[in-house]
Amino acid sequence: MKKEENNSRPKLDTIILKTATNYLLPLLIMFSLFVLIRGHYLSGGGFVGGLIASIAFVLHSFAYNTKRTISLFRFRPLFLIPMGLSLSLFSGLLPLLISKPFMTSIWFLNKVDVIGAFGSALLFDLGVYLVVIGVVLTIIFTISENV
Repeated sequence: MKKEENNSRPKLDTIILKTATNYLLPLLIMFSLFVLIRGHYLSGGGFVGGLIASIAFVLHSFAYNTKRTISLFRFRPLFLIPMGLSLSLFSGLLPLLISKPFMTSIWFLNKVDVIGAFGSALLFDLGVYLVVIGVVLTIIFTISENV
Protein backbone atom coordinates (compact mmCIF):
# COMPACT_ATOMS: atom_id res chain seq x y z
CA MET A 1 0.00 0.00 0.00
CA LYS A 2 1.28 3.39 -0.98
CA LYS A 3 1.98 5.77 1.85
CA GLU A 4 0.04 9.04 1.69
CA GLU A 5 2.01 12.22 1.77
CA ASN A 6 1.60 14.27 4.89
CA ASN A 7 1.71 17.57 3.03
CA SER A 8 -1.88 18.73 2.49
CA ARG A 9 -0.97 21.72 0.32
CA PRO A 10 -1.05 21.12 -3.41
CA LYS A 11 2.27 21.59 -5.16
CA LEU A 12 2.32 24.22 -7.89
CA ASP A 13 5.88 23.70 -9.05
CA THR A 14 5.12 21.75 -12.18
CA ILE A 15 7.28 21.94 -15.27
CA ILE A 16 4.36 23.37 -17.24
CA LEU A 17 3.89 26.25 -14.81
CA LYS A 18 7.63 26.95 -14.70
CA THR A 19 7.92 26.96 -18.47
CA ALA A 20 4.84 29.14 -18.91
CA THR A 21 6.10 31.55 -16.25
CA ASN A 22 9.42 31.97 -18.04
CA TYR A 23 7.52 33.27 -21.08
CA LEU A 24 4.71 35.09 -19.25
CA LEU A 25 6.88 37.13 -16.87
CA PRO A 26 8.48 39.36 -19.54
CA LEU A 27 5.22 39.55 -21.50
CA LEU A 28 3.25 40.66 -18.44
CA ILE A 29 5.91 43.22 -17.52
CA MET A 30 5.82 44.66 -21.06
CA PHE A 31 2.00 44.68 -20.97
CA SER A 32 2.05 46.49 -17.61
CA LEU A 33 4.36 49.15 -19.08
CA PHE A 34 2.02 49.45 -22.07
CA VAL A 35 -0.96 49.96 -19.74
CA LEU A 36 1.07 52.50 -17.74
CA ILE A 37 1.89 54.55 -20.82
CA ARG A 38 -1.55 54.04 -22.41
CA GLY A 39 -3.13 55.41 -19.24
CA HIS A 40 -1.66 58.73 -20.19
CA TYR A 41 -4.40 59.08 -22.82
CA LEU A 42 -6.94 56.30 -22.20
CA SER A 43 -8.10 54.16 -19.31
CA GLY A 44 -5.41 52.38 -17.33
CA GLY A 45 -2.36 53.97 -15.82
CA GLY A 46 -0.08 53.42 -12.88
CA PHE A 47 -2.45 51.52 -10.62
CA VAL A 48 -3.61 48.97 -13.18
CA GLY A 49 -0.12 48.63 -14.66
CA GLY A 50 1.34 48.08 -11.20
CA LEU A 51 -1.20 45.37 -10.46
CA ILE A 52 -0.37 43.57 -13.72
CA ALA A 53 3.36 43.71 -12.96
CA SER A 54 2.70 42.44 -9.44
CA ILE A 55 0.70 39.52 -10.80
CA ALA A 56 3.65 38.61 -13.02
CA PHE A 57 5.95 38.37 -10.00
CA VAL A 58 3.37 36.52 -7.91
CA LEU A 59 3.03 33.98 -10.74
CA HIS A 60 6.82 33.58 -10.74
CA SER A 61 6.70 33.09 -6.98
CA PHE A 62 4.10 30.33 -7.36
CA ALA A 63 6.15 28.58 -10.05
CA TYR A 64 9.45 28.74 -8.21
CA ASN A 65 9.60 30.16 -4.71
CA THR A 66 9.61 33.52 -2.98
CA LYS A 67 13.38 33.66 -2.48
CA ARG A 68 14.03 33.11 -6.16
CA THR A 69 11.49 35.79 -7.09
CA ILE A 70 13.02 38.28 -4.66
CA SER A 71 16.41 37.56 -6.22
CA LEU A 72 15.07 39.05 -9.47
CA PHE A 73 15.14 42.45 -7.75
CA ARG A 74 18.30 44.34 -6.87
CA PHE A 75 16.60 45.41 -3.65
CA ARG A 76 13.51 44.40 -1.66
CA PRO A 77 10.17 45.52 -3.14
CA LEU A 78 9.55 47.48 0.06
CA PHE A 79 11.99 50.14 -1.21
CA LEU A 80 9.77 50.77 -4.26
CA ILE A 81 7.17 52.40 -1.99
CA PRO A 82 9.22 55.45 -0.89
CA MET A 83 10.69 55.77 -4.40
CA GLY A 84 7.20 55.88 -5.92
CA LEU A 85 5.86 58.27 -3.30
CA SER A 86 8.82 60.59 -3.85
CA LEU A 87 8.33 60.54 -7.61
CA SER A 88 4.60 61.29 -7.26
CA LEU A 89 5.32 64.11 -4.81
CA PHE A 90 7.95 65.51 -7.17
CA SER A 91 5.45 65.50 -10.06
CA GLY A 92 3.01 67.39 -7.85
CA LEU A 93 5.62 69.95 -6.78
CA LEU A 94 6.96 70.49 -10.32
CA PRO A 95 4.24 73.04 -11.29
CA LEU A 96 5.17 75.19 -8.30
CA LEU A 97 8.45 76.00 -10.07
CA ILE A 98 6.54 77.87 -12.78
CA SER A 99 4.03 79.45 -10.37
CA LYS A 100 1.20 77.02 -11.12
CA PRO A 101 -0.96 75.36 -8.43
CA PHE A 102 0.11 72.06 -6.84
CA MET A 103 -0.64 68.98 -9.01
CA THR A 104 -1.31 71.02 -12.15
CA SER A 105 -0.40 68.98 -15.18
CA ILE A 106 2.58 70.30 -17.13
CA TRP A 107 3.09 69.20 -20.73
CA PHE A 108 6.50 69.41 -22.31
CA LEU A 109 6.74 70.75 -25.86
CA ASN A 110 8.81 67.96 -27.42
CA LYS A 111 7.11 64.63 -27.99
CA VAL A 112 8.86 61.36 -27.20
CA ASP A 113 8.73 58.73 -29.97
CA VAL A 114 7.02 55.84 -28.19
CA ILE A 115 5.19 57.75 -25.48
CA GLY A 116 3.92 60.74 -27.44
CA ALA A 117 3.25 63.88 -25.43
CA PHE A 118 5.15 63.80 -22.16
CA GLY A 119 3.79 65.47 -19.06
CA SER A 120 4.02 65.51 -15.32
CA ALA A 121 0.99 63.20 -15.17
CA LEU A 122 3.17 60.37 -16.52
CA LEU A 123 5.64 60.94 -13.67
CA PHE A 124 2.75 60.74 -11.22
CA ASP A 125 1.51 57.51 -12.85
CA LEU A 126 5.02 56.07 -12.73
CA GLY A 127 5.15 56.83 -9.00
CA VAL A 128 1.81 55.11 -8.46
CA TYR A 129 3.08 52.16 -10.54
CA LEU A 130 6.09 51.74 -8.25
CA VAL A 131 4.02 52.12 -5.06
CA VAL A 132 1.50 49.50 -6.17
CA ILE A 133 4.23 47.00 -7.06
CA GLY A 134 6.00 47.66 -3.76
CA VAL A 135 2.89 47.32 -1.62
CA VAL A 136 1.47 44.23 -3.33
CA LEU A 137 4.76 42.34 -3.44
CA THR A 138 5.68 43.26 0.11
CA ILE A 139 2.34 41.97 1.37
CA ILE A 140 2.43 38.77 -0.72
CA PHE A 141 6.07 37.97 0.04
CA THR A 142 5.63 38.65 3.75
CA ILE A 143 2.63 36.34 3.91
CA SER A 144 4.33 33.58 1.92
CA GLU A 145 7.51 33.74 4.03
CA ASN A 146 5.51 33.40 7.24
CA VAL A 147 3.29 30.50 6.15
